[in-house]
Amino acid sequence: GLKKWVEVGNSGVFRPELLLPMGLPENVSVIAWGLSLERPTMIKYGIKNIRELMGHRVNLQMVYDSPLCRLDV
Repeated sequence: GLKKWVEVGNSGVFRPELLLPMGLPENVSVIAWGLSLERPTMIKYGIKNIRELMGHRVNLQMVYDSPLCRLDV
């Protein structure tokens, strides 16, 4: 429905400076992966900045007023 390729599964390695405040030793590597459903949602609803979709800048009225995201419409 988006007429373009969109990455929906991603992965990566945490940077060491992000792990130190959690008390992990410097020689520890941490990987993460997951579904990136925010990317197709941003494209579908024309959201340019992810902070408008997630985090403290979310417009809650948009959440209340919007139907479920359906990519087949």
